[in-house]
Amino acid sequence: MKKKIIVWGMFLLLLCISVGCGSQTAGTKGNVKIFLTLNEMDTFRQTLVDAAVAKAAEEGVQFDMADAGGSIEAQVEQIKQAKEQGYDVILCGAVSIDTVVELKATAGDIPVIFFNSCPDEKHLSAGKYVYVGSDEKVAGQFQAEYVLEKLADKDEINVVLLKGPKGHSATGGRTSGVKQTLEASGKKINYVFEDHANWDAEQAKQLFQLFLQTGSPVDCVICNNDSMALGVVEACKENGIDLGKLPILGVDATADGCAAIQNGEMAFTVYQSGVGQGQAAVEMAVRIARNADLQEMEGITEDEMYVWVPFERVDSSNVSQYMK
Repeated sequence: MKKKIIVWGMFLLLLCISVGCGSQTAGTKGNVKIFLTLNEMDTFRQTLVDAAVAKAAEEGVQFDMADAGGSIEAQVEQIKQAKEQGYDVILCGAVSIDTVVELKATAGDIPVIFFNSCPDEKHLSAGKYVYVGSDEKVAGQFQAEYVLEKLADKDEINVVLLKGPKGHSATGGRTSGVKQTLEASGKKINYVFEDHANWDAEQAKQLFQLFLQTGSPVDCVICNNDSMALGVVEACKENGIDLGKLPILGVDATADGCAAIQNGEMAFTVYQSGVGQGQAAVEMAVRIARNADLQEMEGITEDEMYVWVPFERVDSSNVSQYMK
């Protein structure tokens, strides 16, 4: 039965591509054709895709997309179809970065611009295999800097750290950014609790409740995303903890995260621009397809393997600017 479901799903996905499902044809200026394969749609990725569609229309190029629905097999097949249909550049939000070698091989000579989850640098190549996104270490750095400023009077800081999924590039980048910045401060940093809550609010809530049972002291809770931070907020409410005295930090500046900051429940988050990433991915694709000067691309690194879209700090002083 499972095999039949997969086969039927693959048929629908192939049909989707062949008839232009999700297609946004915005002209043929330069005859550039861009195909986007998405790991799985969510609110942030929808923002990114919408911005990519708008940018493609502005550039006057053909833009088509398909959602792999979390299936590695579907994504490989989508890229195979994109190659056969003569697309110039593929934008890829990989279902798993462990499949990057297979995805590149499937694309053949077609340049691939990765987004949303960053492959290991050894899989990138100047002007052909490029990553467009935000430097995840900077998000962690911003979180740590906020903590150090708010707890400047403390020589020793007790930190609870809740992380995203193991192996995810954002988990590694954000966590290392936090730790490197905190530990470079010269203060004594105690990680009194550290675990993976996998971007999930309920898991984060349960883990923080488990931590509270230890009775260990805590000065701040740093989470790799807003959903986990909001889970910690709920655990604090249920346990009568004064949220005004315990800084809880997230990343993404989601609508709920920003509302929690405005209400005094969360202290800090970091805005990741889905709009900026979608626009940059398409602009980079167009430049590659037209053999334009890549060094003129805003945010591109000197080695031409990354295009960085800046993160932005969000706290009570400016959160209203990020409310939708």
